[in-house]
Amino acid sequence: MKSSNLRAGVALACALALSGCGGSDGDMFLGGEFAGVTKPGLVLQNNGGSDLPITPTGNGSGRFAFAELVETDSRYSVTVKSTPSNAEKCEVSNGTGKVAFDITNIYVYCTIKTHALTGTITGLTGNLVLVNGSDRIPVAAGATTFAMSRVNEDAPYGVAILTQPDNQTCTVANGSGTMGTSDVSNVTVSCVNRT
Repeated sequence: MKSSNLRAGVALACALALSGCGGSDGDMFLGGEFAGVTKPGLVLQNNGGSDLPITPTGNGSGRFAFAELVETDSRYSVTVKSTPSNAEKCEVSNGTGKVAFDITNIYVYCTIKTHALTGTITGLTGNLVLVNGSDRIPVAAGATTFAMSRVNEDAPYGVAILTQPDNQTCTVANGSGTMGTSDVSNVTVSCVNRT
């Protein structure tokens, strides 16, 4: 009699434990977060199927979830099927494992392609400082070229003069735009002496 009561108690405990973990059918959520996605084209897969296209967001990050729930004790393997055209690569962290509970810690990060932003300088006899957003580049007297930090593809840029050289006025031409699929090298800085 004691043994049968014990078995009934164990069965009840198991049933309660299963219901607390998402039900006895074992269907679990599979998802996580993404970052660096600013254009369409990222498609994730689980176990070589269940294609999941990721919709880009304004800041490039957000959450994702596969529509198909996964069975308890099954294995999952989230991989990248395709990447956005402006992505150098997309990598998955925590993408494989065995399902014991809802999976929410998969992380997908895409590295956006970058391109050079360079130009030429004429007439510079003093020192100046060029700026593009938070990027500041000091340029020494006599320089004929400059290179700003690389810019993400599809990102805006705007080269301007932060500090003029002594006794000169410099102007920028072709300094602003949106970075395309290749380097920008036609920015020009022209300096003249003040009278």
